[in-house]
Amino acid sequence: MSQRELVVLGTASQVPTAHRNHNGYVLRWGGEAILFDPGEGTQRQMIHAGISATDLSRIAVTHFHGDHSLGLAGVVQRINLDRVPHPIDAYYPSSGQRYFDNLCDATAYHRTVELRTHPISEPGPLQAPGAPFRLATARLDHPVEAFGYRLTEPDYRAILPDRLTELGLSGPLVGRLQREGEITWRGRTVRLEEVSTVRRGQSFAFVMDTRVCAGAHELAAGVDMLVIEATFTDADAALAEEHGHLTAGQAARIAAEAGARTLVLTHFSQRYRVLDTHLAEAHREFDGEVVIASDLARIPLPPRR
Repeated sequence: MSQRELVVLGTASQVPTAHRNHNGYVLRWGGEAILFDPGEGTQRQMIHAGISATDLSRIAVTHFHGDHSLGLAGVVQRINLDRVPHPIDAYYPSSGQRYFDNLCDATAYHRTVELRTHPISEPGPLQAPGAPFRLATARLDHPVEAFGYRLTEPDYRAILPDRLTELGLSGPLVGRLQREGEITWRGRTVRLEEVSTVRRGQSFAFVMDTRVCAGAHELAAGVDMLVIEATFTDADAALAEEHGHLTAGQAARIAAEAGARTLVLTHFSQRYRVLDTHLAEAHREFDGEVVIASDLARIPLPPRR
């Protein structure tokens, strides 16, 4: 299994179909597993995908329409039933606090897990205790308040083995150099910069129900993977505008203008039995890799730059 991958649990928009479950996405990022927008059936789809409740570390809800949140009740009860041994951080719009509370208290159950809540009222950085990435949010444009999410790994220094060999450095000396930044070796000072290079950290953006807006562009800027809704085709752009959604072409233009590397389209209206038009419209606007998400697909993050 890829260390960093998107596991797609469902790709339907308002109405599920025989082949598309309601929304649900798990981003695996090393030891983290972030569940985004758990719609109805999420718990069962997790079983099909081989994801256990104990895998989850965070839950992020973009907005409180049912296809993005009704599965929260079952997931919350499952993490308590399974006695997940670590706290779960939950992110959601603060304006939907009553919906969040109602879903978490939908029926009687025994609470065994700490659910640390992070209601969002403004765009910007979010607290992410213990995370190996920075987490941020931006406001989207939908009939109800909605926020998208972005994960960014800090840039880091990668050791260049050839330079170590040239200098005769190995073993504990390398670890010391990484910790201290410089060491004295064979009568000279060796700096970490001499034997390493800066590598850009990976990034991921999750943009659901929205019209074209500044927040979508902000989240998508330069990301390695952009997961974005494409509810309609361009022929139905008027419907997309009316209901606060994107077309496949619009989503792809956001990706192109933002410089994203891999574009994952999802959240498809039940009116489209096949998605060939979505793919064609996306390719017209975006030169990078385009993936039409399908239920239970596993999509690896692209290799590091």
